[in-house]
Amino acid sequence: MNWTEIKIEISTKDVEVAENIANMVVPYGIYIEDYSNLEDDVQKIAHIDLIDEDLLNKDREKSIIHIYLEPQENPNEAISFLKERLNSEKIKHEILISVCDVEKYINNWKKYFKPLKVGKKILICPTWENLNFNKDIENRKILKLDPGLAFGTGSHETTKLCLEMLENEIGEESRVLDLGCGSGILSIASLILGAKKATGVDIDELAAKTALENAKLNDVESKFEVKIGDLDENVTGEYDLVVANIVADVLIRLNEKVSAYLVSGGIYIMSGIIDTREQDVIESISEDFELLERKFNNGWIALKLKKL
Repeated sequence: MNWTEIKIEISTKDVEVAENIANMVVPYGIYIEDYSNLEDDVQKIAHIDLIDEDLLNKDREKSIIHIYLEPQENPNEAISFLKERLNSEKIKHEILISVCDVEKYINNWKKYFKPLKVGKKILICPTWENLNFNKDIENRKILKLDPGLAFGTGSHETTKLCLEMLENEIGEESRVLDLGCGSGILSIASLILGAKKATGVDIDELAAKTALENAKLNDVESKFEVKIGDLDENVTGEYDLVVANIVADVLIRLNEKVSAYLVSGGIYIMSGIIDTREQDVIESISEDFELLERKFNNGWIALKLKKL
């Protein structure tokens, strides 16, 4: 199965804005080549001074953002969007396109995904990593994860913000609705923290399959279900907590409907909001909600609301 690789070459000074734009094309499958601080980065990560000559010869003033599209995605549509947004930000760029194998994508990101502490209660551990239990655990709940090709490793700021807000809202009777569940990380985190039930919703069948597999890895499959489609296609009932880690435009649409799926006093956590879209999202929130908390991390925002 071949995927499409899109490479965006930009000036390193523009990488943060360009990354946010790229994340609006796909919320997964992005990695960045940025050699501007190569020596410092290698010293921090690998604690060595010896660096391959090919790396030392890389252009320090240019960065490359790699985006991977599934076979059924239209690359022309993605490229059109990227050009329009990058031009609107006056970012000079060159876009290249090629076909790659899925294994290349997997191997590119997998080597960087290590055990990760999030908030005060959770330790995310990739299935291929071994933990030093005395050093790493610190009384945290272990969330085993293999995200496959679905979004949600816990390393992205939007997911971290969700998990930090989520950990203080889970009780033994909590019923959780996870909109755009991706790898299932937020649903599974809820369950290992003690929630009674979690339902994930995603339009991507691959994400749904990955989420179910991750639920099994964490022995919570009996409390977890996944529905494929949009919110109002096959979701019924009311929940104590709704979490949505999606892009701003989708959140704005969800905000018209989500109140019907929350009990009175229920909590709604939103993330995936680029700071430039925060006001748009806030204006879409209905009068049914009270804003309880706002968190910010590296240009991304999460909001916690309570249904009145």
